[in-house]
Amino acid sequence: MHDSAVLAWLLFVAQACVQLIFIARALLRPHREPSSRFAWVLVIALAPVLGVLAYILFGEVNLGRTRIGRLRAAFAALPEAREVAGASAEATIPERFGPLFRVGYSVSHYLPVAGNRATLLPDSAAAIAAMVADIDAARQSVHVLFYIWLADESGLKVVAALKRAAARGVTCRAMVDDLGSRALIRSAHWRDMASSGVKVAVALPVGNPLLRPFKGRIDMRNHRKIVVIDNAITYCGSQNCADAAFAVKAEFAPWVDVMARFEGPVVRQNQHLFASNWMAQTDEDLSPLFAEALPPSGPGFIAQVIGSGAGVRYSAMPETFVALMNAARRELVITTPYYVPDEPIQAALCASARRGVATTIVFPRRNDSWIVAAASRSYYSELLEAGVEIREYVGGLLHAKTLTLDDEMALIGSANIDRRSFELNAENNILLHDQAFTRAVRARQQVFLDAATPVTTAHVQAYSRWRQLWNNTIAMLGPVL
Repeated sequence: MHDSAVLAWLLFVAQACVQLIFIARALLRPHREPSSRFAWVLVIALAPVLGVLAYILFGEVNLGRTRIGRLRAAFAALPEAREVAGASAEATIPERFGPLFRVGYSVSHYLPVAGNRATLLPDSAAAIAAMVADIDAARQSVHVLFYIWLADESGLKVVAALKRAAARGVTCRAMVDDLGSRALIRSAHWRDMASSGVKVAVALPVGNPLLRPFKGRIDMRNHRKIVVIDNAITYCGSQNCADAAFAVKAEFAPWVDVMARFEGPVVRQNQHLFASNWMAQTDEDLSPLFAEALPPSGPGFIAQVIGSGAGVRYSAMPETFVALMNAARRELVITTPYYVPDEPIQAALCASARRGVATTIVFPRRNDSWIVAAASRSYYSELLEAGVEIREYVGGLLHAKTLTLDDEMALIGSANIDRRSFELNAENNILLHDQAFTRAVRARQQVFLDAATPVTTAHVQAYSRWRQLWNNTIAMLGPVL
């Protein structure tokens, strides 16, 4: 046998061994749906080199041992999550809603607490104006965490407010995701904040992109949007620190978000969530923030922070969404920009409509992610057949992540109903039981509904064969992407 033939045979055997190793990893990886295992086995088997490379880069939900270790150390140094906001209000929750808060507790161990109040901000500009006003009134501390922070009009208003607060002696901490806010981090504005006394930190730094896959996935990001002021006020919702015009993707503007301002014990839970992120990236201990006694409980509703991500249990947000969908009796309304569900969520939505609940979901007509847009539309036919009403918002990119059920409970925050939110992103949401605030969110959803066009079965059936093939192929690759 010629040397070249021997070499070719050895290379073939080596390649086959590498493929088998990674196929075994795909099959043995815990917390993976059978469809995902099958998809990865197929990719590795059919595209040996590219398939193995893809698996190394994207095949496993791996935050990295160092990052997980630092996050666990942060939680160990902080007070326990269930202790930071006072006693549980579970005994006063209507029986049918108690299990929903128990699911929320199982995610990040924050208790449902009473005495909260909230205001739904009218739009993105009003949200930024309210944040700036509260920062200007701050006396002790200001903490902000955003996935995307742009150096546009809104972003620079917050920068200026933080610099003013730091100048008068307020302790200010600002954290952003390294990938989402890379332009700001590399700008003079970030350096100016630091030199003005604002403590700055970067969440999930990428470092050397060639070495990053060996330390953890590069696309695992901190997608949270948290503002906490004086341990007394917090903001929660879908809005990044940017104009609605969203200059980095202006062709899809305006970005349409929902943001709310909260007061009450739930603020301490958001503070705890921020502190865990800060301490996982810096050497500063923020546990003294929780030594201050809670103010006396006042009137208000029951609420609970749900902080999901790689540092908490598997399937946290999908189970939260499914529990809420299954609890609806009369009406379920959802807005989300990105819909790539797992099988239980798709089934729960269909089951909601089939048992007579008026079930409506609103997506943007034009999506900034062509992959998600295609995958989302592959699910339309089944949803419509079950009786789910689908609408597509035409007034910009509907970025609001909201859920209301029966005019009694609401969920708002940063989590989308897609696999990226479920498996890769750190997210923050607030679940609450209150008729008045839920009706305010529902009224905002109605504004979106009124500006959206219905999607009918006839519309979906009119998709060309090529478009159906494309949508279904992208959806099939969802467990891989």
